[in-house]
Amino acid sequence: MTQYYLFVAMSIFLIILPGPDTGLVTQNTILHEKQGGMKTVFGILCGLSIHTLAAVLGISAILVKSAFLFSIFKYIGAIYLIYLGCVSLWSLRKKGKQTEDITVENKYQGASCFRQGFLTNLLNPKVAIFFLTFLPQFIQHNGNTFFQLFIMGMTYTVLTFLWFILYIYLINAIRTWMKKPSTERAIQGISGFVLLAFGIKLALEKRP
Repeated sequence: MTQYYLFVAMSIFLIILPGPDTGLVTQNTILHEKQGGMKTVFGILCGLSIHTLAAVLGISAILVKSAFLFSIFKYIGAIYLIYLGCVSLWSLRKKGKQTEDITVENKYQGASCFRQGFLTNLLNPKVAIFFLTFLPQFIQHNGNTFFQLFIMGMTYTVLTFLWFILYIYLINAIRTWMKKPSTERAIQGISGFVLLAFGIKLALEKRP
């Protein structure tokens, strides 16, 4: 149990570190309120769940060992992050349009929040590497490896959910201030550049 508690403590520390997920949740919560943030989080959780099952079944090990498959996932994931960053930055140019057009656009984007969170995680090979390198460090060799990996993966997913629930409520609490045109443009611009940076970083990532 000591190993498990250590795993939980390390997981919490890693989860709260800002990454592409944080950028997406922040942006979608500001644009689409709690509903948009929650849809993004559920997409992230689905992606994490698939990575957990892949790690348990050994599929992730195949992905990491195959340079070809790793490159495919890496570049698709990088392109998608860069695309999201460009969309975020490009939308700043549309702020002068009529409110009705913006409302229609936001409804469309709100429907894609789940997809954004899901694909950002699923297409990121670094998540697969994380599960294969981080989780095994806390395995007790006298226990069932399959069961331990599954429990730790699900624990990490639940902790991610709890953190983002707290984060969404925090963002939503100060949303009135963040919805000011100048603040919203600044945050959306920062989010766009952050997603672009993570996309470029992922594209340059080397296979371990």
